[in-house]
Amino acid sequence: MAKVKAYVARIEEVNGTLHMVTELNPDALSIAAELDAERANGTNRGPLHGIPILIKNNIATNDLMNNTAGSYALLGAKVPRDSTIASNLRKAGAIILGKTNLSQWANFRSTNSSNGWSAYGGQTFGAYYPNQDPSGSSSGSGVASSLGLALAALGTETSGSILSPSNVNNLVGIKPSVGLTSRFLVVPISEHQDTVGPMARSVKDAAYILQALAGPDPNDNYTSAIPGPLPDYVAACNFSSLAGKRIGVPRNVIGTTTATSAPIISAFNAALSLLSAAGATIVDNTNFTQYAAFSQSNSSTIVLDADFISDLPNLYLSKLTSNPNAITDVSTLRNFTRTFPLEDYPDRNTATWDQSLALGFGNDSPQFAAAYAQNLFFGGPGGVTGALRNYSLDALVLPTRNSPGVPAVIGSPVVTVPLGAYPQNTTVQTSSRGLVGTGPNIPFGISFLGERFSEAELIGFAYAFEQRTKVRNTITPYILPRTELGDVVGMRKARARKAKL
Repeated sequence: MAKVKAYVARIEEVNGTLHMVTELNPDALSIAAELDAERANGTNRGPLHGIPILIKNNIATNDLMNNTAGSYALLGAKVPRDSTIASNLRKAGAIILGKTNLSQWANFRSTNSSNGWSAYGGQTFGAYYPNQDPSGSSSGSGVASSLGLALAALGTETSGSILSPSNVNNLVGIKPSVGLTSRFLVVPISEHQDTVGPMARSVKDAAYILQALAGPDPNDNYTSAIPGPLPDYVAACNFSSLAGKRIGVPRNVIGTTTATSAPIISAFNAALSLLSAAGATIVDNTNFTQYAAFSQSNSSTIVLDADFISDLPNLYLSKLTSNPNAITDVSTLRNFTRTFPLEDYPDRNTATWDQSLALGFGNDSPQFAAAYAQNLFFGGPGGVTGALRNYSLDALVLPTRNSPGVPAVIGSPVVTVPLGAYPQNTTVQTSSRGLVGTGPNIPFGISFLGERFSEAELIGFAYAFEQRTKVRNTITPYILPRTELGDVVGMRKARARKAKL
């Protein structure tokens, strides 16, 4: 129970400023007490036993918490059971401490909104510079995990939503292969690209959580593609993992150096030297041969639009046991959003949904199949898998700001690790809504990319890099909670001593 009380105190200290947690689990203390009793009786569910974890507010739990995707449209809606992800956490002994804010509908509503804003949760800010853009869509998970408001947090990703907030919040983020972690009762965008993964302060913490999350689920047939028994992701955390490995650099994805990218590219090039010193062979210019065509194509947009039209009703809304606002499809969702004042329409538009509805087809159409086939070509032979195989590579490496897009379209994994932060003389750049996207002390990361289901290898490479650099410890947020676990434990012991007197 002490851990729960300590983390809740930490949340309460900073949540009024940064708005990263939308609600706390009212059952957390009673669950903690039950788990403490299990441990006292000799039962240990594993390394996550009694450990508080925060989860993104699009991962359903069958309890007193809401699962809103940041929208009042789903407030009060109920699911028949826990999402498989939430169930797996509970089986591992983790305590689901609360839900984190997100870019509304996982950044799939508006073309003029802001990262980290939702109608239900307000605007989340990053902790490394005042009014920092937290990136998205797993914005609250990124900020909360970075500040130690739980051991770690869960995010979801369609294209960048774990990697990008991990990048700017000084975190390790694991974007798993599509199919390694179940999406059952997770509010969807795209069954072909959605995945769920950990955002943590160390590679090993992230590996422990991935171990609990991963595995087959009959409610998500994509998990049937998992090849054989799961690897031991924690054992993959080996300091010598890079020795003898071939690591490629697809330079054409990084692009030209600008004032904004210069500090990142400089730190990235220095990191390549470190990887080499750790025993890896760096193979430069292992370029994605179809990257230019991919950048100009609309195939990825078509896939997401069509998937959303089909998947939101079929994979989530139709499963609800209570649906107070009668949201049955994208059309009814759009109507609610445009007429409910707290949804901030029209200041924040519904242009993404407008485009999806205007497409006129879902993911069961021939037009969809053609766009998806093009995606597989761009990301596969013309992208990640082509580079890996053509140059006999064990992994690819990129600045994290450049890493999400191509792996997203083929569902391949990426692991990001802290790399550095913008220097103090950086010119502050703000968005139209006043968020600071570039500025002094704002972190950035480096990503390891690989074949589908190569998470164990990528975790090993990320761990070997992390342990040689320990960059995370050199970048300090401008705001920090003061409560420490020891403070709460100490108070409890003092009360116990006083009671005996």
